[in-house]
Amino acid sequence: MLNLKERKRIYRHQRIRKILRGTPHRPRLCVHRSLNHLYAQIIDDTQGKVLFGLSTLDKNLRSQLKQGGDILAASRLGEALASQAKDRGIKKVAFDRGGYLYHGRIKAFAEAVRKGGLEF
Repeated sequence: MLNLKERKRIYRHQRIRKILRGTPHRPRLCVHRSLNHLYAQIIDDTQGKVLFGLSTLDKNLRSQLKQGGDILAASRLGEALASQAKDRGIKKVAFDRGGYLYHGRIKAFAEAVRKGGLEF
């Protein structure tokens, strides 16, 4: 059973997803936040495929981080995701914040991705 706060987040996410679609030219960058970690995926919704994903559980990131669920971890994840996306030829994405408010870890992640060179 989900608590009220999580149900409201899921409702917000569904409302966002009615509008937001990932295409081959502009895939969707989806973020999920848990208590201890942050997860991000780049998705092409027309084919229904995840192009690639990254999280703070990744070996390279985990060795650099003290914790996986803080603002520093979110910014490092954003930088790593942006560099991998650029290597794969992705320049523009549609940012799906997953129903989370745009502050804290989500904001730090988004700013790091922009700093890394992705546009949204």
